Amino acid sequence: MDDQSAKLDRKPFYVSVGAGQILEDPGAAAYELEITANEEELNRLQELMEELSSMDEAQAVHFSWHPYGATGVERINAGYDQLIQSIYRLLYECGTDQTKRHIETMQLF
Repeated sequence: MDDQSAKLDRKPFYVSVGAGQILEDPGAAAYELEITANEEELNRLQELMEELSSMDEAQAVHFSWHPYGATGVERINAGYDQLIQSIYRLLYECGTDQTKRHIETMQLF
């Protein structure tokens, strides 16, 4: 697919990173960011959100078994931070002007 047809195939989506949701209907639930994405970008974002959800679950298990242990905490946090940055980079690339301005204020990258 060339760049021109990729731009034409874009649809609006409404994203809540905290809730791990990507919505087609802005009235379906609360969201923070609006993007326009093609199928490939949407699939990538869904994969990243699923990874983030899995990482949240892994953190919960790790800290329930090792509430005071520091083993692996730095590694878990680094992976989480990297994943959050990847999500917000993609949201920035696909974001509306308002979304881009909001992400810029977060100073993630």
